Amino acid sequence: MNNSDVIRRLRQQLQQLEQEVLQHDSRLPASQKKLMQDTERFNEQLFYQSGAQLGPCIMQISNSIAHLEKMLKGNISNGTIMLACEQIQDRFTAVKRALSTTDIDVKAAQQTKASRIAKAKKRRQQSHSDSGFDWIAAGVMHNSHQLYDELKKHHNWVLKFEQKIESLQSQLESCHSADKIALQNEILLVHRRLGKCRKAISYIEDRIQAFERPYKSYNR
Repeated sequence: MNNSDVIRRLRQQLQQLEQEVLQHDSRLPASQKKLMQDTERFNEQLFYQSGAQLGPCIMQISNSIAHLEKMLKGNISNGTIMLACEQIQDRFTAVKRALSTTDIDVKAAQQTKASRIAKAKKRRQQSHSDSGFDWIAAGVMHNSHQLYDELKKHHNWVLKFEQKIESLQSQLESCHSADKIALQNEILLVHRRLGKCRKAISYIEDRIQAFERPYKSYNR
């Protein structure tokens, strides 16, 4: 395959992907666009892009193909050209994966927003007053250490679930089409578990606050 054929095939591949992206972006509700406007969906080495819409990625891939075409006309080593081709293919793969995971990413953004609102509400409700009784504070910490241990354990689970979701999403790149639905369902299941774990964290934090409230009230 000569250089012209390489560029021609890449542009054909890009044209097909662009049509898929245009359809994807046109179906996005305004609420989802607003919800994910600051969400980074790609590694910064692949794209400079944020938000649910994938249109900006097409232009960046097009620029990469144009740059490759200039490289092919110059005195550039085969290794450098191969690397550039691999990077372009990585970008194609990343956009394909993003097309299939938008619903999952939206659900994750909704959970993150709900968690942020809940935490902000909780902060407004909490009373911050210094007791001045160090011995009472020490007693509270001593008796409630199990609650804090449980809180730490759930935070660790959140991290593991987030890492699991990232790993599963990366598997979609090489996943056979027949297995894709099952893999996406698994990702949704882990998202549900992540949501339950975050709710458990909020519950534990409420229990800690309720446990300590009598001591704070005593000092007011």
